[in-house]
Amino acid sequence: MSTTSTTYLELSQDGGGAHKFYEVTVAGQVVSVRYGRIGAAGQTQTSTFATPQKAQAAAARKLGEKVRKGYAPAVPGQRAPRAVTRRQVSSAPSTARAVAPVLWRFRTGSSAFGIHVDGDRCWVGNQSGDVYTLDHAGEVLARYSLPDGVKCLVADDFWIYAGCDDGRVYDLSSKLPFAAYDIAADVDIFWLDIHEGVLNVADRGGRLTVIDHEDEHQWARGGRGEHAWMVRADDRAVYHGHSRGVTAYAPDGGGELWHTPTRGSVLFGWQEADAVYAGTGHRVVQRLSKADGALEATYTCDSAVYSCATSPGGRFVFAGDAASSVYCFDRDGTRLWKLGTGGGSALSMQYHEDRLYLVTTDGSLVCVDASEAAVTAAQQGTVPVARDVKLAAALPTYAPATAVASVTAVTAAPAGAVVVECVQEGGRTRVHVVSDGYQRSWNVQFPRAIREPGARYVVDALHAASGGFYRVRGDIRRLL
Repeated sequence: MSTTSTTYLELSQDGGGAHKFYEVTVAGQVVSVRYGRIGAAGQTQTSTFATPQKAQAAAARKLGEKVRKGYAPAVPGQRAPRAVTRRQVSSAPSTARAVAPVLWRFRTGSSAFGIHVDGDRCWVGNQSGDVYTLDHAGEVLARYSLPDGVKCLVADDFWIYAGCDDGRVYDLSSKLPFAAYDIAADVDIFWLDIHEGVLNVADRGGRLTVIDHEDEHQWARGGRGEHAWMVRADDRAVYHGHSRGVTAYAPDGGGELWHTPTRGSVLFGWQEADAVYAGTGHRVVQRLSKADGALEATYTCDSAVYSCATSPGGRFVFAGDAASSVYCFDRDGTRLWKLGTGGGSALSMQYHEDRLYLVTTDGSLVCVDASEAAVTAAQQGTVPVARDVKLAAALPTYAPATAVASVTAVTAAPAGAVVVECVQEGGRTRVHVVSDGYQRSWNVQFPRAIREPGARYVVDALHAASGGFYRVRGDIRRLL
């Protein structure tokens, strides 16, 4: 009868450094490794070896590597989790004489920062870890239940990612959300952006951390300021906004391209093809040229700017302030209107086809009719009756898989599906494509928590990214 042994290690550094654990359990021929931030459930990886002796040897190697890096034996639960920074905001009543023409409002139940709107859906994520999807008419379609508060939602093509307070970034593009990136334990996420599979993280300390599609660190920079609430990325640069302005870095980590001080700390960022927009604590949005950081226009509000967005091409610029107002400016900075949100201050926003979507301090996703006719009527005191969206009685709810056992198993791949396999490469578990018609040497972006050497999985589809890897599209099932 096989015995089970567990070894638990922690690495905790002073001054905001690493604060993480590493646990190895050996049960006969099976080695399970659980790791993550102290106080969190962490991720689990399981491997099966030919004999119990080989399993013990593999576990000893893993533990030895961690001890050499400074990990030491500890007792689970004795060391407290490190505090996570929640954005502290105030929200005063609006001084606008009229209220925005709100079409519908969905109350998520907790303060919300995350928003993404595309042609099919609206996504909203709150500090309770709930992400909801709605259609443009306001019907709630599904709920994703994540382990911790959602800092932001971002899109990379048609993949949707949620950055959470547990230090992970979850891919929400299929029914099985998974942790696509695991941020270093000393990084307190403030904001993130993803471009072509490369994750860019701005944090509390004003740093910028860049991670590739395989969840491996590429490069980092200590910021010129602190509290970096802005990061945007494109082919030419990563644009990093913090307490002392906006700094652009070369995408490959080659160095700083330009730095522009702003009027006040940057609290939010937006980008268009040739410009970035920085909303600041000194009541302005500033438009900077991506080419050289030159100030091109200033959009003046009446209170600190918590969020901003534009219509396509920057024709109109929108801003939400700390006094529950929303503004619209023309491209050159002329204020066209100011209206009350009717539901707190907008912490994030996005414009889509004559509608402005806001997420607010009271946890609401608000759909505003931003057409010229609707705003004119609102300024004259005529607004529609806002519809309060209710949750369906049987709302589909999806939670991340935390182990191989939680993944649905199938005995055969359905027609048209793609088979992938976990393989060992240089001491790491990678995922390659088995099905014909794909580059066998390319890696697949795949959840670490369910990787098991030798295991095969079925996915609905794979899409090639320009960086030379594949992304999963659709459900993930284990092939028995």
